[in-house]
Amino acid sequence: MIKRLALIGIAGAVAALAAPQEAAKSEALPKAETILDRSIEVTGGKAAYQKRTSEITTGTMEFAAQGLKGAVMQYSAPPDKSYTVIELEGIGKIESGTIDGMAWDKNAMTGPHVKSGEEKTQALREATFNSSLNWRQLYPKVETVGVATVDGEECYKVLMTPAEGKPVTAYFQKKSGLAVKREMVAVNQMGEIQMEVIVSEYKDFGGILAPTKMINRAAGQEFMMTIQSVKTNEEIPADKFDPPAEIKALLKK
Repeated sequence: MIKRLALIGIAGAVAALAAPQEAAKSEALPKAETILDRSIEVTGGKAAYQKRTSEITTGTMEFAAQGLKGAVMQYSAPPDKSYTVIELEGIGKIESGTIDGMAWDKNAMTGPHVKSGEEKTQALREATFNSSLNWRQLYPKVETVGVATVDGEECYKVLMTPAEGKPVTAYFQKKSGLAVKREMVAVNQMGEIQMEVIVSEYKDFGGILAPTKMINRAAGQEFMMTIQSVKTNEEIPADKFDPPAEIKALLKK
């Protein structure tokens, strides 16, 4: 869930801050596989993830410095179907989606856009349903690269490399096993943007613990997402994932 709610490319977004303080390098580090599997267990366990067939998330987004607020709604289903709509006051509607190996977005500022290349690959990876459970499929190479402090808590630093595209660095608390931070390079129409996402305030939604507060930083900007509800295993109409007419027109060209 953390990866989808980072909303890469949707908000236009945001450059990472300085790296967290590194801890002593002499520590014997656990394998990355152990850390990632523990994260699955502490958030609910494999069986709980496997029971999920759909997800409907609602929340809010706020750009405090700009005085912008808005509502967020996201629909997700296997294997990588997604539709996200953000309605920002004074800006309008921002939409994005993935279906059948295709990824797109549409907003008033940049118009309709069908993603290709690394931007498409990244969007489809981020939209993978139950991505936390399916990390082996998404990131064939993982390694523990150190220990760092995030918000006063010592964390293991795990480098996750996909088969295609740029690696992601994830931070997991030593004590709880929960993911608390993610660093990555987001690819969009404007190019490549270094991005940092800090997550907190985990709550139980349908047997899975998920963060409800996400602070996203990139390109000198910061915005916060707050999750209000996550409904699972509800029927989502098939046409909810259909791209809008403007995207279909681009696909025909």
